[in-house]
Amino acid sequence: MRLRNKPWARPLIEANPQFITTDPKKYRSEWQKRFKKIAPLFVEIGTGKGQFIIEMAQKHPERNFIGIELQTSVAAVVLKKQLELKLDNLQLICANGSGVSEYFEDGEVAVIYLNFSDPWPKKKQAKRRLTYPTFLEQYKNVLEKKGHLEFKTDNRGLFEYSLKSMNNFGMIFDKISLNLHQSDEAEDNVMTEYEEKFSQRGQVIYKLEAHF
Repeated sequence: MRLRNKPWARPLIEANPQFITTDPKKYRSEWQKRFKKIAPLFVEIGTGKGQFIIEMAQKHPERNFIGIELQTSVAAVVLKKQLELKLDNLQLICANGSGVSEYFEDGEVAVIYLNFSDPWPKKKQAKRRLTYPTFLEQYKNVLEKKGHLEFKTDNRGLFEYSLKSMNNFGMIFDKISLNLHQSDEAEDNVMTEYEEKFSQRGQVIYKLEAHF
């Protein structure tokens, strides 16, 4: 997700280090210190405007959540919402999600969410897809032994690619939905901004859950 540059974004981020960091490497293995209590760590790579991660944090106070967003202006939008809510179990990172293994210790994360990631549709762009093997290797390292990955998209091409990529990597699929909003999971599903918009248009939402 891209927004026009917001002049107030960076100053807002710099003024609120208690909720957001632009230097996640220094918290590697020590993320729990940024939360009020120790709890399993759930990480979303690419938060957009934060609808999903905020609602999940509100719905599950027994979990700790971290949202990673590369775009400064987008991360600042999420931060503004967090400044109003002040959720004890939500922290934000403004940095590139491709460095996840540099931000988290091996086995530090319980669940990783990939929601409506950029499909990078051209063949030469495959290495940028967040389900490319180099990314999967990072997820495997940072996830705990019983941890898993949850992936949602409206892009059929990316979904098919991700199924093949994960299968070739040796991942085990726990759930696969070819029409999430018409499945048994729909009732408890927490939507992102994109998901809400796409579903209102009648587009099919795909989802999978898998572990290493």
